Amino acid sequence: MGDTIAAIATAISESGIGIVRVSGDNAVQIVDKIYRTKAGKRALSHFDSHTVHYGFIVDRESGGKEEILDEALVVVMMAPRSYTAEDTVEINCHGGALVLQRVLESVLKHGARLAQPGEFTKRAFLNGRMDLSKAEAVMDIIHAKSRLALQSSMNQLCGSVFDAMKELREELLYEIAFIESALDDPEHISLDGYPDKLRIKTEKILERLQKLLDTAEYGKILKEGIRTVIVGKPNAGKSSLLNILAGEDRAIVTDVAGTTRDALEETIRLDGVSLRVVDTAGIRSTEDIVEKIGVEKARKYALDADLLIYIVDGSVPLDESDDEILRMIAKKKTIILLNKSDLDMAVTEEILKEKIKTVFKEMQLLSKEGEVETVIIRTSTKEKVGIGALEEKVKEMFFHGEVSFNDEVVITNMRHKEAMQDAYESMMQVKASLEKGMPEDFYSIDLMSAYASLGKIIGEEVGEDLVNEIFSKFCMGK
Repeated sequence: MGDTIAAIATAISESGIGIVRVSGDNAVQIVDKIYRTKAGKRALSHFDSHTVHYGFIVDRESGGKEEILDEALVVVMMAPRSYTAEDTVEINCHGGALVLQRVLESVLKHGARLAQPGEFTKRAFLNGRMDLSKAEAVMDIIHAKSRLALQSSMNQLCGSVFDAMKELREELLYEIAFIESALDDPEHISLDGYPDKLRIKTEKILERLQKLLDTAEYGKILKEGIRTVIVGKPNAGKSSLLNILAGEDRAIVTDVAGTTRDALEETIRLDGVSLRVVDTAGIRSTEDIVEKIGVEKARKYALDADLLIYIVDGSVPLDESDDEILRMIAKKKTIILLNKSDLDMAVTEEILKEKIKTVFKEMQLLSKEGEVETVIIRTSTKEKVGIGALEEKVKEMFFHGEVSFNDEVVITNMRHKEAMQDAYESMMQVKASLEKGMPEDFYSIDLMSAYASLGKIIGEEVGEDLVNEIFSKFCMGK
């Protein structure tokens, strides 16, 4: 924390602007050594905080002559009103790998140290400018792949998770303090009737924790996208569907069965959310070693999918390969596309439903009424028919028909979910102790455990190793 650190804060590529960020006690003095105004040198320390200045970045050659590296706009931000809450200087120069690297080298030569991945944000956290949940939201914003993921991350950066955890922890701390005070001074603080009051409070906290935990699955979809795997027999139209959804030719499409040998993944945006769509090898019995490997990978992808899209070639009769695929999709969220509707159909919706019913009956998955719930959409990937109906069905299955985001807290981070689950279990222990009429100090122990678990989310109950691990996943310069 005593070092002054520096790094390139923008992508290293040909672009209009590139930024070298410098932060620490000596940030202004270091940049002062390589900055020149148009009229001549003037110390940056003379400038007011949060001002922008035009000039040149220079480097001294071996002969003592100064070489101009680039013209730049230099932004001065004095502590504590900066991203890191330290003195910070940002050099805005032209984008481009060479010029950015040379400016950074000049900064490092004059006393700065190259920042580690995520070290600027880590300093913001350690300096108390943001809690751990807000710091994690920074990286989520950078990696957001959909509009809703971005909105959710911004909501978290603005303090939605922090505020919820702070409120819960304050309530828990009040109860802990009351119990401890009553146990220390029973003459003045009575615990008569307190278990009944704590029981009501415990139920309310459990309800709020459960409500937050219930958002985790939705939050996972917002953050990571819907893992969607396209399965079917060879030449059913899987690759054609991927190309249509992607809006470009990402997969090779031919009339030769077995063209797709390996899985091909593409991220597709659907009305504010993302689908991580995987096109897999056609599932069939084959002696081709490479195709066998592709078929096995298709089965593995299907096991981990949030959504399966099973494409049936309606122009040819169903066979044993379809039976295998139906057994594979039986317990997964699935949309079945009866494809090639532009051709003479050998398979109708009724034939397909009977086949599904037969397979599911063998697997003992039929309802008491002997029916199966299936989503079948008639499509033609060649004519692009039925694609709109597919998109609407996806929204209906995962977002109740409307893809939207409100300001409610949504848990998108697995670390947060695990900590919240620990807090929930601790509160269940409090409830059990109340039901058994245990002594009050038992309540205090589990309340403190819940308090500590929620503190892990915002960084008040975490060790140095965890902090280092979290920020090591950040990109360089952030």
